Amino acid sequence: MRRTLRSPGFTLLVLLLAASLLAGVGLRDPHPADEPRFVLVADHMVESGDWLFPRRGTELYADKPPVFMWLLAGAQRITGDWRTSFLLPSWIAALLALWLTQDLARRLWNPTAGRHALLALFACLQFGLQARRAQIDMVLLAMMMLSLWSLAQYVLQRRDPRLLALGAFAAGLGTVTKGVGFLPLLVLPALPWLATRRPWPASRSHHPVQHVAAGVAGFLAGAGLWLVPMLAAVLGSDDPQLRAYAADILWKQTGTRYADPWHHLKPAWYYLQVMATLWLPGTLLLPWLLPAWWRRLRRGDPRWRLLLGWAALVLLFFSLSPAKRDVYVLPVLPVLAIAAAPLLPGLLRRRDVRLTLAAWLATVAIVALAAGLAAWPEPVAWWQRIGARHEAGPEVLAAIGRWLLVLGAWTAGCLAWAAASRLRRVGVATLLAMAGLWTIHGVGLMPAVDAGSSARALMQQVDTRIGPDAELGLLAWREQHLLQAGRDVAVFGFNRPWPAQWRDAAAWLAAAPGRRWLFVLEDALDPCVDRARAARIGVSNRRTWWLVPASAMVPGCMVGTTGDGNERRANARAMPADVADD
Repeated sequence: MRRTLRSPGFTLLVLLLAASLLAGVGLRDPHPADEPRFVLVADHMVESGDWLFPRRGTELYADKPPVFMWLLAGAQRITGDWRTSFLLPSWIAALLALWLTQDLARRLWNPTAGRHALLALFACLQFGLQARRAQIDMVLLAMMMLSLWSLAQYVLQRRDPRLLALGAFAAGLGTVTKGVGFLPLLVLPALPWLATRRPWPASRSHHPVQHVAAGVAGFLAGAGLWLVPMLAAVLGSDDPQLRAYAADILWKQTGTRYADPWHHLKPAWYYLQVMATLWLPGTLLLPWLLPAWWRRLRRGDPRWRLLLGWAALVLLFFSLSPAKRDVYVLPVLPVLAIAAAPLLPGLLRRRDVRLTLAAWLATVAIVALAAGLAAWPEPVAWWQRIGARHEAGPEVLAAIGRWLLVLGAWTAGCLAWAAASRLRRVGVATLLAMAGLWTIHGVGLMPAVDAGSSARALMQQVDTRIGPDAELGLLAWREQHLLQAGRDVAVFGFNRPWPAQWRDAAAWLAAAPGRRWLFVLEDALDPCVDRARAARIGVSNRRTWWLVPASAMVPGCMVGTTGDGNERRANARAMPADVADD
């Protein structure tokens, strides 16, 4: 691996890794939980021209600021097609995060460390997973890495106020992309300790007051890109919905979400589980990395103290909140890759480290081959049970099985290639295996499950059942249903309680009973619906859905007066949309 890193082969390897993260773009639709929501909001921006106040259906969407949706909408304007554009912002952000990781490690140590940092980050499962999803987190990671790239140089190498301003600007922009974007600023408390070793320059152009002003101005400029026009529009309007939107997104979706969350509740040790699984195979090197890091911390090296201290603070910050998701700690991963980078050349020369990585490749190959053989050509019982839960037929399971066999064979081939060199090439073999994983994931596995996961198959069944001339209304719907409807639809709210939606929906049905249908979640069916006259249309994303014609409404029944059970479910349904579907 060391020889490869010193040759033009490194450039070819990086191009291969970048292509593997792009593989499959245009071959699938947005999948829950988050992708359909963000694409739907971005689509409304493109159609309406209102890029300041995002909407989901008829309601304002206040769970997240619109910055990521701006990127999605901009990509769509460039390509003209959602299928080919919705994954591009995450892919570009992943490439930027890889470059920033490489360049910061190069600046802190040397070019070899920079290259190892880039490859170590790519090798970890969570990075590739997020690079292949249209979620906010990869774009947020790129913004946070830009901030850390600037601030780490400012703290450790040169007190240039331009670096401070850039780092603060990226942190401000990250904050209005997702509330935790300010976390890179946690490196700044190290300044008083470092100031005793590296005094402030005496030049008047670098007076400490100017540094403070540059940092504050940079952060306000980044956050103000969205906050200033949004608040100006709210203050200049008498619309109570806009004022409620501003209050919700500025308070409930930031401080309240952290301090008193209502979803994603996990135990305090949850992130240990994340690191043990989603950070593979990097986690396997911790028995060697942890003692090496500890020795360097004891020596007082400010580079490791800054990087590892920041990583510990971020892990503590997220662990203190009852709400936890695996993506929250993604920003820690590139920082640990940078901290590990100067140690990796020595570790990869150790036989025990090489055997550990070889065991990882063997495990991936065996699991993929065994699972593939169990699904193809005829799925075994446990595969059939999985398929039944997701309404995936034998043909879908067989396709998954074939691609798993390809993955297993590719990984086994990478291991055999490494073994031919007595495992000296096991580092490169691991990278090639991961590149194969993401390529197969993009061109094979995700397209195989796309019709069911994206709800496209379900909405095609709806389209066939009601015919081209019918009108469709959605009640208790999810974003993928509106995105895949393929026609103009009526919606009656999203976060509104189900009884309130039913009262409007029943009146809409009665206005044109011969051609109107309601698409409804089974749990939301009103007691006034005669199920014998309605149609169970299918299962999507582990939920059952019905089509309700006007003839299925019981005459004289008072719609929207559900009892306590349905009221409780309606209140649960009104939870913020960031609650994952899957």
